[in-house]
Amino acid sequence: MKERLFIKKMKEQVFMKEFIREYFADSRCGEIEIQYTPIGTRIIVFTTSPGLVIGAGGERIRELSEKLTKDYGIENPQIDVQKIQEPDLDPHIVANGIAGGLENRVNFKRLGKYYLERIMNAGAIGVEIIIKGKLGGEKARKERFVAGYIKKSGEPKEKDVVFGRSIARPALGAVAVNVSIMIRHSDKKIVIKREEPVETEQKSE
Repeated sequence: MKERLFIKKMKEQVFMKEFIREYFADSRCGEIEIQYTPIGTRIIVFTTSPGLVIGAGGERIRELSEKLTKDYGIENPQIDVQKIQEPDLDPHIVANGIAGGLENRVNFKRLGKYYLERIMNAGAIGVEIIIKGKLGGEKARKERFVAGYIKKSGEPKEKDVVFGRSIARPALGAVAVNVSIMIRHSDKKIVIKREEPVETEQKSE
């Protein structure tokens, strides 16, 4: 029973995160964290543009809260917005940047090398970028760009590596962009820096 409940919650989180990303498609959103607490569901949205996410007087946050209650049955969702200090260390933002470049017909090799350099210069320990799809030809293929040191499995991967994915839709067809960034060793201080929340919990009247 507990296992079924866990799986249900995990699926709910995946769909909810996708919904929130689509809702804030005009903003540069990174990681979205969902935490279940005794007093409700806390949702933390990391972004480079807090003002766009919050909206005038918190209007967009209120609208999102209403939609989450209506579409997902979440009572009194508590939404925090936190600013990303270093977007080049957020795999979601990087993946979206690469996807946008592909849609604007930028060469995939140039994009891969460009973002590898930016991520490593931002302080990452290692990075892996995988671009998969029709890349300039009729046949789909996979291209991999790697720099530094990155864990591939086990607990260190879970603790130290962050992952983001995006889908580009250029003329030839959909292209998947996967980005893995090793932001720390378990015994060292985390690399990504985040500010205190700029939006506190929102409550339904």
